[in-house]
Amino acid sequence: MNKSHGPIGIFDSGLGGLTVFHEIRNLLPDYDYLYLGDTARTPYGTRSFETIYHYTQQGVSYLLDAGCPLVILACNTASAKALRTIQQKDLVAHYPNERVLGVIRPSVEVVGENSKTKKIGLFGTSGTVRSESYKMEFDKLFPDVTLYQQACPMWVPLVENNETDTPAADYFVKRHVDALLKECDDIDTIILACTHYPMLMEKIRKYVPNHIDIMDQGPLVADKLDDYLHRHPEIEGRCIKNGESKFMTTGSADLFEENAEVFFGEKISAMHVELF
Repeated sequence: MNKSHGPIGIFDSGLGGLTVFHEIRNLLPDYDYLYLGDTARTPYGTRSFETIYHYTQQGVSYLLDAGCPLVILACNTASAKALRTIQQKDLVAHYPNERVLGVIRPSVEVVGENSKTKKIGLFGTSGTVRSESYKMEFDKLFPDVTLYQQACPMWVPLVENNETDTPAADYFVKRHVDALLKECDDIDTIILACTHYPMLMEKIRKYVPNHIDIMDQGPLVADKLDDYLHRHPEIEGRCIKNGESKFMTTGSADLFEENAEVFFGEKISAMHVELF
């Protein structure tokens, strides 16, 4: 079977994954990248397991068929509800030479190693929290860690509607920070388990005590990807290096371009594609 050479694929339910992609490209600028945001069907956070798996599988297959030897799920909900099935079922059956990685394990590895109290907090979408994926990963890698999770259903809409600097943002951020810290007064690290949440960092930092570390996943995932590529030369050697990035969306390309700058830090050009 031919082993394709191509860009590193990055899939997200919409725009939030651009915060992760931005960190990846900053650390690894030589590689080519193909970003696909499923903005026509975002958000994923409140959808069923079956729906999220179906949507994610379509996006991943599109990128693999486009020649990507490696795809990163830059979405916590997709990583929580679809990654395992894609790795164990779809890759084995249809793409045995390709790899798909998520954002949960890299985050757990770093946070679990760095936490002193082993009391860790998490802010995430309802889907990510309900999946218990972070808890299962911590139980597997760091059984001495106690995880306290808080679903924040209003945070993504605040970001998507450019309401991050409003009284509503203060209200909902403080509400969930207070609820999380009320569960345990010994938390020393909080994971932002949604790629939209770094856009609320200023507000979150305002209400979280200074002695608590807040972990933005972008740098963690970028570092772990760098490490993965060094440890897997059979994959790294198939990743094209022209320093080019392309952006695709299932929704309006014009709207994607308009909103992407907020997440990615620069203007981009996007193309509309059909997945369904």
